[in-house]
Amino acid sequence: MGRTNSSDELNLIAQGTTIEGKVNAVGGFRIDGKFNGDLTVNESVVVGGSGDIDGTLVAKNATVGGKFTGTLKVAGKLVLQPGARVHGDITAAVLVVDEGAMFDGSCKMSAEPGAAPVDIPAENTPERKLRKHG
Repeated sequence: MGRTNSSDELNLIAQGTTIEGKVNAVGGFRIDGKFNGDLTVNESVVVGGSGDIDGTLVAKNATVGGKFTGTLKVAGKLVLQPGARVHGDITAAVLVVDEGAMFDGSCKMSAEPGAAPVDIPAENTPERKLRKHG
């Protein structure tokens, strides 16, 4: 079976939705709802202003405008937007903290910008993939 270009795929947790568990996702991911658990994404993640993550997030790039508590590992660029509330440990190659963002925790700068993308398990693993249908 052929695969579509992962940059064209977008996974979404809508406002008012809560998901708990372990998720490995292909393509981009946007969170406007609540996620509790471990999330691994091979592309970019956006946590919207109403988004709330409690757990571990591993991604190629990430932008946080909402709330994050836990461990955040970004291979490339992490942006904390105005209104972001981040509590925990960050590892990123590039960190941008906009005025109005709050960060409480530790930060480790590692790797080079544009480092290798995050690997996720193959499609035949038991982890569930979320995809936008439409």
